Amino acid sequence: LACRRRRKRCLRDAMCCPGTACSNGICAPPEPQTGENPPDGGDAPDTGRVSPVRFTPGEEGDFCLRSSDCAPGLCCARHFWSKMCKPVLREGQVCTRHRRKGAHGLELFQRCPCAQGLACRAQRGADAAGASRLHTCQPH
Repeated sequence: LACRRRRKRCLRDAMCCPGTACSNGICAPPEPQTGENPPDGGDAPDTGRVSPVRFTPGEEGDFCLRSSDCAPGLCCARHFWSKMCKPVLREGQVCTRHRRKGAHGLELFQRCPCAQGLACRAQRGADAAGASRLHTCQPH
């Protein structure tokens, strides 16, 4: 697999490209060791403030912990034993309807929910008994 570039989500150092390390879930250049001179020459007094880290939302296929880690139009869903950003389902796409609450925890490949204004319903016009179990995203 290709390594993850700088500012991409990660779970461990081995996922990041050479010259970067996994720090707080993001591939970043390694932190300078204590005792080294800061890159700005060290003339400025230390104010004790931490510079803000810019969070870039995960793109499709990036690892995540929750849907808020993903860019708009994506959700965080299980893929094997980890979670990744996947697209929210659009009208006509096959969706998963859970009969029991909590049943989605057993899936190895979760799907995102249907987009806003759509509901996961049995496919219309299902003639065969097996086809009636297929659900798609449909307008409310």
